[in-house]
Amino acid sequence: MADMTQKPGERFLSIVVPAYNEREVLPKFHERLSAVLTRLPYHWEVIYVNDGSRDLTLRVMHALRTNDSHVAVLDLSRNYGKEVALTAGLDHAQGDAVIVIDADLQDPPELIPEFVAHWEEGFDMVYAKRIQRDGETIPKKITAYLFYQLLQRVSRVNVPEDTGDFRLLSRRAVRSLRQLREQNRFTKGLFAWIGYPSKAIPYRRDPRQAGKTKWNYWKLWNFALDGIVSFTVMPLKVATYVGFFTALVAFVYAGMVIYKALMFGDPVRGYPSLMVVMLFLGGIQLMGMGIMGEYLGRVFEEVKRRPLYFFNTYMPSRQSGPVAAEGGFLEK
Repeated sequence: MADMTQKPGERFLSIVVPAYNEREVLPKFHERLSAVLTRLPYHWEVIYVNDGSRDLTLRVMHALRTNDSHVAVLDLSRNYGKEVALTAGLDHAQGDAVIVIDADLQDPPELIPEFVAHWEEGFDMVYAKRIQRDGETIPKKITAYLFYQLLQRVSRVNVPEDTGDFRLLSRRAVRSLRQLREQNRFTKGLFAWIGYPSKAIPYRRDPRQAGKTKWNYWKLWNFALDGIVSFTVMPLKVATYVGFFTALVAFVYAGMVIYKALMFGDPVRGYPSLMVVMLFLGGIQLMGMGIMGEYLGRVFEEVKRRPLYFFNTYMPSRQSGPVAAEGGFLEK
């Protein structure tokens, strides 16, 4: 929530931009972003987070910082994934409001003034809601729709559908998110979990401007699995219900077999049907064990209590104050 005791010129905005192999699009992205921010009556910084890029992304970031005093560069020690890179950026952001945006220009920086206007009205979170997804295949659109529909029905947290990471967070929201240090991070769910007054801004998502997407269907599947497992125990309940129902059917069928054998002397037959039943029950058991394994694996990751990330260097913008130069969680 904006501090209404401050004048607009005294407030500070931080823009967090996680990037992995985005050297082709970064210069154009920064040009559009800075053109928007210079028109706002605020101090600002842009924190570029290099998530272990293997191309010249880090060099491009340093060049941007050399030419623009508003740019900060956070270089992670390796590729941790976008969710952790985003968290690292939030840990280092010093703004009264923090805006998260991808570098691929699918999310237009020109929406930022509207975000800020609603933040000034008192909203702690202002997020972009896609009404059209240009440049995406029909299968991807369908699977995204089905995922959000499923998540809405099984989760206790209302995760808005057709939303990404493009949003504004108040200082209060950022402090709350910093307390959530779980290893398997589904940030869209975490944004919804903290609550606070929120507002959706509809927009049309543009195609990627340059480079290639880092999300293939296998990564999207695992990302969806993280989202479901992180915010509901419904799969465990489903496994229990399926197991109970299967056992009930098996008991009824066993009773029928015994009755026929006693009353009519029904000979033992049906080797193929016996194999089908055994394979079916074995599959159900393995499925249940797999679901439990997913949850157990996440417990295993959490109890080790490892830091979410480490970084090589952090070079703050020349607009912001000094921050600690060690990896891990920073609270300001």
